[in-house]
Amino acid sequence: MLEPLLPAIAAPLAVLVALALDRALGEPPARWHPVVAMGRYLDFMGSRVAPAVDAPPHAARAFVGGALAWSFGAVLVVVLAIVLVGAMAGWLWWAQALVLGVLLKPLLAWRMLRDEVRAVEAALMESLPAGRARLAWLVSRDVSALEAAQVRESAIESLAENLNDSVVAPLFWFAIAGLPGAALYRFANTADAMWGYRGERGGRDWTWAGKWAARADDVLSWLPARLTGALLGLLGAASGMHTLAAQARRTPSPNSGWPMAAMALALDVRLGKPGVYELHGAGRSPQAADTAQALRLAGRVVSLLTVAAVLWGVLAWRYAP
Repeated sequence: MLEPLLPAIAAPLAVLVALALDRALGEPPARWHPVVAMGRYLDFMGSRVAPAVDAPPHAARAFVGGALAWSFGAVLVVVLAIVLVGAMAGWLWWAQALVLGVLLKPLLAWRMLRDEVRAVEAALMESLPAGRARLAWLVSRDVSALEAAQVRESAIESLAENLNDSVVAPLFWFAIAGLPGAALYRFANTADAMWGYRGERGGRDWTWAGKWAARADDVLSWLPARLTGALLGLLGAASGMHTLAAQARRTPSPNSGWPMAAMALALDVRLGKPGVYELHGAGRSPQAADTAQALRLAGRVVSLLTVAAVLWGVLAWRYAP
């Protein structure tokens, strides 16, 4: 739909610009961050579609309200992205690539993810309470009773899962559907993070109000999550890759288990959430060196995506009409 508006070379060059900006600058200020704006919309609408925990149950109303609020937000995000891309029509190809890369950058977040996982390990080296406190910035689970190894497990799991959510999946949907595709995915993933709960959160019942958001994210993450798992397994020379699918199915999520299980196999460590699931149970307990190795492995995935963008650009240049 938007291909006539942009030269073929603009999209792959935009990926390189976005990755370079992420590496050099990290996240933009909150007031300019589109994901922050998405979160504000979702917070505003969420307080209206999710009933209070003590309110009379009304599953159908909560589900329809959540679905409509999600759909309205998704349409706004996609339309805005289409308008921005359309406004660049007729620009010089390098100007389109530069601006498109600037717009794409906030929809991916490798540097922030890497730095947060490093910070958890650094805090854990100071003390267990410091490690728990820093991990609480990264995950939504209760961290108060976690042992040191469990703090590392959670950090490595978050690295693997968010490598998909914050890097691979946005770039996957950008390659498929341009800036609107990446923006839609980021909206869906943010909505799942804020609304996709099976019960109470923040004094509200999300069982039905967040169900549409959770299922939408499941659909949009299905292919990227498996791609992320495959890349982690292959680049990490993981043994037991034939068990990846079975390991991934041990998690409640249909998608997050793929990158997490692949990371567990690649590092030969045990990962899990107490009382919920365990991945690669035959693996050893993770140590500080395993966090560093996990970061290196995730970095290889990002490097491979950079190489893929370069090859995409070469092919686009070579076969452009």
